[in-house]
Amino acid sequence: MALINPHINFNGNAEEAFTFYKSVFGGEFAKIIRFKDIASPEMPIAEKEENKIMHIALPIGKSNMLMANDVPEVLGKVNENENRSKIAISAESKEEADKLFNGLSAGGQIEMPIEDSPWGSYFGMFRDKYGIEWMVDFDPNYKGNI
Repeated sequence: MALINPHINFNGNAEEAFTFYKSVFGGEFAKIIRFKDIASPEMPIAEKEENKIMHIALPIGKSNMLMANDVPEVLGKVNENENRSKIAISAESKEEADKLFNGLSAGGQIEMPIEDSPWGSYFGMFRDKYGIEWMVDFDPNYKGNI
């Protein structure tokens, strides 16, 4: 079955955001490529952008990857208040759901507190301090992957 791996655009703070995400999810970065790593005479990189992230990847769980990049200034800014797609996390336990919800929402804005939902799962939604929207869910009756 195909995997879906979210990819997020940032305005120069991808590394900061991913260091925060790593502190919540654990693990190690699978890859970090900076713009200076791909610079060439055919593709020069401005000095102020050379340390920005061209690609970063953080494995989450057994088969998921959260990826991102910084958008070069020449391409304009990402609207951090736009409604980006939400990243949905299916936790394996209520305790894991609480840990992820509380960790990722720190400094952000809670849209729906994590609690038992009318549809039978333990669910919450928030926008983290970087403007990324998340949904955390634990369904004790679900026996599979997302």
